[in-house]
Amino acid sequence: MGWLRCYRCKEQFCLTDEVEAMLRRNHQSFFCPWGHSQAFREGETEEQKLRREVNNLKQNKAYLEDRRREAEAEAEHQKHRANGYKGHATRISRRVKAGVCICCNRTFQDLARHMSTKHPTFTPIDVDKLPQTDHKAA
Repeated sequence: MGWLRCYRCKEQFCLTDEVEAMLRRNHQSFFCPWGHSQAFREGETEEQKLRREVNNLKQNKAYLEDRRREAEAEAEHQKHRANGYKGHATRISRRVKAGVCICCNRTFQDLARHMSTKHPTFTPIDVDKLPQTDHKAA
């Protein structure tokens, strides 16, 4: 049994727990012993609030999981991209070492002299200073 107080006359009266729960759930009008009409305000019950919070937490968890997967996929993509650039730089450095000009594809005995006089703005990539990446990433 739950004790209630009329909002208007302040008279205290009692309702059974079942009736009070039903009135709170349905927001139906009821009367105090002196005939003043009243009702429990509409709004979220504690159960509804908890349900909403649980749903929000589930949605947040799913969102964060999606973002994590996207970030992992982007990191993997960037790693493969970097490996491609490193492979390209390695091919260029091997061609230069073999005496082939990478700008005009001609072979020269004195490539260093040729590069300094004919292509002075070219700056080679130092492949040895590039970070090592694993090509067998899981």
